[in-house]
Amino acid sequence: MDFRKSLSSGKFVITSEVGPPAIPPKGVDISQMLEFLEPLKERVHAYNITDLKSSVMRMSALAVAHILKEEGFDPILHFTCRDRNRLALQADLLGAWALGIENILVITGDDVTFGDHPEAKPVFDLDSLKLLDTVKRLNEGFDLAGNELQGRPDFFVGAGLNIMIESEGALKSEIAKMERKVMAGAKFFQTSPVYDIGSFEKFIREVEHIRVPIIAGIMLLKSASMARFMNKNIDNVFIPEDLIAEMEKAKSRVEVSMAIAARLIKELKNLCQGVYLMPIGWEKNIPAVLDAAEL
Repeated sequence: MDFRKSLSSGKFVITSEVGPPAIPPKGVDISQMLEFLEPLKERVHAYNITDLKSSVMRMSALAVAHILKEEGFDPILHFTCRDRNRLALQADLLGAWALGIENILVITGDDVTFGDHPEAKPVFDLDSLKLLDTVKRLNEGFDLAGNELQGRPDFFVGAGLNIMIESEGALKSEIAKMERKVMAGAKFFQTSPVYDIGSFEKFIREVEHIRVPIIAGIMLLKSASMARFMNKNIDNVFIPEDLIAEMEKAKSRVEVSMAIAARLIKELKNLCQGVYLMPIGWEKNIPAVLDAAEL
């Protein structure tokens, strides 16, 4: 499926995160990665390939994106600001285009202390807004130093979006940031995980004037303890107590998790332009979630 054409034509799109535990692999064996993704080929428009998510060392996201492109999948390659300076970021962006990668998601990146190499030195030469502007400049045919390119890319670039806002001031700040990202070239947004439909709907009403597609994040809950951990430790995520109680009472955590995800997707269909699934190792359950959500 062609993500760019589908989203631009107004279709409700489905993307799925290609992330830990097996994707990208911590090594060079890609067999499990392809096994996980093959059943999704006809159901999902594009595949978000995380860039060392949670600062854990894995195979290069650029390499994984190229492999999936060769296998007939449409990747959305994450680019973080954490690990590369502006030289390396621009070089990898040009390399990605040369390898057929068209969709880019620009994000800041998790702090290195979260990962398995906490002694690593973070870079953050550019922030996410400046990296968006960098992609825009490359699309226009110039690098950040003003040098003209010999052939230019045409990336379809997106950005991350925080939709869990606790105060009116924070809401105004997030909207202003969103507007700046659009001016810097963002053509779509993918959000942090959505569990509170009421809060999401309120946010959507506040940004109706920003006519850029929003794709809502859906992370599969694995347990009530996971939900409580996320509420306590992860910014930009809020899981209502009724969902936690539903998971706590579940005889089958997998079945209840899939039912919650399908229910959320149904409620989001008329509020946004797609969903961004984060299965965190439960890729094999995505077809059943999509069936239940009538997608």
